[in-house]
Amino acid sequence: MELKSIQPVKALTDFVESFWMIRNDSAENKDIILLPDGRFDIIFSAAANEPFHATLRGLDTHPHQGVIPGRVTMFAVSFKLLAIEYLLDNKVAAVLNEGERLPAGFWNIVPPDLEDFERFCEKISATMLDRIKPGIDNRKKELFDLIYASNGTLTVQELSDQVAWSSRQINRYFNAQFGISLKAYCNIFRFKASLQQIKEGRLFPELNFADQTHFIKEIKRFSGVVPKELAKNQNGRFILLSDAL
Repeated sequence: MELKSIQPVKALTDFVESFWMIRNDSAENKDIILLPDGRFDIIFSAAANEPFHATLRGLDTHPHQGVIPGRVTMFAVSFKLLAIEYLLDNKVAAVLNEGERLPAGFWNIVPPDLEDFERFCEKISATMLDRIKPGIDNRKKELFDLIYASNGTLTVQELSDQVAWSSRQINRYFNAQFGISLKAYCNIFRFKASLQQIKEGRLFPELNFADQTHFIKEIKRFSGVVPKELAKNQNGRFILLSDAL
């Protein structure tokens, strides 16, 4: 199975986390466990047994079983939160822990575009650059930047104070747009940030967890297993621990 990722051009870094691809040339399905990662995705998929299609995947709040079909190619864009309003103009609250099919021909991506990953990234980047809306709310951009820079370790009150936006208003915005509270999102993002240290065998809290017990509890809540088992990544089933993603 081939995995690859590419970083966006500078003009898209406020909206796009990365582009990624998975290609399973084997006839056999690959069982995986999807982990919460604080991002949402548009995935274009071409498989032997189903028609070409695009799917919008909302935020995940818990682990769940998934399958990468045999003979499949998937090219995708992983988005940051600011993209919801200023690039897609969609709310993803309705697709929390779920996905929904997008209309045929979405963003003019067609099956031949899944033959060359670099060209796909160039084509869809050009489309997105043309779609960015003006007049971005600086409070939202600053809020998201703080969450990412702190790896989700700042409290809701600290974030609220730094962007001069009340915690009540922020939570109302998060629940309406993304389907979860600000604190819940920060916990997910902190979990994602912990994955690299766990992958490297550092099985102790480094990101403002209260103690070792709290760290283990949070890792198990979002992955279904304790840090030691997550680090083993038996059979490569935790796809988010791969180098490419």
